[in-house]
Formats: sequence, structure tokens, C-alpha cells
Amino acid sequence: MRLKWVEIVSETLVYEGLTFELQRKRTSSIRLRIYPTGRMLISAPTYTSKKEIDIFLRNHLEWIRFKRKEVLSSPMAYAETANKEEQNQWKEIIQSCVPPLVEEWTSILGVTVTTLAYRNMKSRWGSCQPSTGRVCINTRLALYPPECLEYVVVHELCHFLEPNHGKEFHALMTKVMPDWKARRAKLQ
Repeated sequence: MRLKWVEIVSETLVYEGLTFELQRKRTSSIRLRIYPTGRMLISAPTYTSKKEIDIFLRNHLEWIRFKRKEVLSSPMAYAETANKEEQNQWKEIIQSCVPPLVEEWTSILGVTVTTLAYRNMKSRWGSCQPSTGRVCINTRLALYPPECLEYVVVHELCHFLEPNHGKEFHALMTKVMPDWKARRAKLQ
């Protein structure tokens, strides 16, 4: 198997007072991603002209400003700048809230949890290892409404019965927590 080298060329753009990082790479269309840190990344096909990027930004400027404001005011944006003391407070909150939820829901679902872990994670709300009975919960959930924490606990416990995110998993989630989609939406 031959290795393919992909060259990504980056530059900084300022448009209407907003700063963007532009990455030219092998992609089929112009895309924009806004991070909780405020960083805005435009990915564009290698040979996209400045004029095309200018048109893209002009056509989406109102949406970009709205989304950036929304992202920067989210709990995840706050979490990116939190100090160790604040992170420890989240962990204490989660450590006190999760065991009663696990006790209640393991009884309902008929599963057994042997280990509970708590971590400050950037890209997932929880994880589990059904074979060992381990569940790990993101401490950043302390920044969200309690129903979001309960949703994540139930989600992970349902994986003890249905390992994948297929139809059976979603049917189980709907059976035990009919409003799970609304709860999940609050985390997105």
C-alpha cells in the first residue's frame, strides 16, 4: 500500500472584522467550522479563488456571526477556559449525582456497573466498556441541565444491552427514555 501525502496550506484571513484560518486541501466544497475557543476554520478545495471565498463569506456572514455568538456563549466555550479549581468542582458535582442515577437505571435496565470513572473530556460525553462493567462520565456535564446528565448515563447503560447505535439501540432508548432526543439536543 502506498502512502498518500496530503499537503494542507494554511493562511489567515480577516473579513468584516472577523479572523478566519483558511486551509486549502483536498475537499470538494468550502466548509466552515466554529470552535468553542472562537477559532473559525475555513476548509476549501486547493484551487479555490479568493473571490469564491469572499462570496462564501459574504453570503454566510449573518449566519457566521449568529453561530459564533451562540458557540462562544455555550457551556463548552466556558469549559475551554476553566481553571483546575473549576474543573475539580465539576468533578465533585458529577461524582455526587451519578451514583444515584446509575443505581436507579441499572435496576430498570437489569445491567451491572462495576466501575464509575469521571473525566474532563473534550469530544465525548461518556464512554463504557460493557464487558468490564465500566462507565466513564464527562465532568463537563456539570455545566448542563440535570436531564442531560441522566440522558448520558442512560445512553451508556443502554450500550450494555445494545453495543451499537443501530435501530435496536434507538428503540431501547425511546422505550426507557421517550424524550432522549430532546435531552441530546441540549448537548449539541
